[in-house]
Order: sequence, then C-alpha cells, then structure tokens
Amino acid sequence: MPGPAFRFSHYDLKELPAGTTIEISLSAIANVRLMNADHFQRFKETLKHKFIGGVAKKSPIRLTIPEAGHWHLVVDMEGHSGVAESSVKMIGAAPSARFQAAS
Repeated sequence: MPGPAFRFSHYDLKELPAGTTIEISLSAIANVRLMNADHFQRFKETLKHKFIGGVAKKSPIRLTIPEAGHWHLVVDMEGHSGVAESSVKMIGAAPSARFQAAS
C-alpha cells in the first residue's frame, strides 16, 4: 500500500516511559508528529491519525511522551517547500540516547 505522497523522516523511538522528553532539531520549518504505533500505522496508510506536535517554526523543539509505549516521530514537509534536515535526542530519561532516521 502506498504511503503519504510527501517525503518524511521516520524515527522509531521504541518503548519509552511516560514523561520522557525528546528534543528535535530542524534546519527549516517542518511538521513534527509524535505518534504511538497504531497512529503511525494509520499515517503510513494515509488514514486519519492523531499526533502530538504540529508545525515547528523554531528549533529545537521539545515534546514529552504522554504515556508509556512504543513511539514514532515523523518529520515531514507537507505544506512547506524545501527539505528540512532533522535530528532527535532524548533529554529526559537517558540524555546520551540519539536516534537515527529509520527511513
């Protein structure tokens, strides 16, 4: 099944406890979507999905994991021109953890 019609970077954050803070650094305005595994699957299938985040106009931004579980972060350019470079690191639970884009 084809995914979204726009390019995106996907970070598989794995299992994280509630209250963990992640910091996302961006090189340009982009959409940032923090989703649980179910909503990430819906995102990939271009179905209606829920997420934490939105349009990030400044960098870095910080998001907090609302509940324990398997989390995914997507950085995309839907509605924006150009490409944004991104990086993600955990700053709440394990400050040394850095995530690589999975896609």
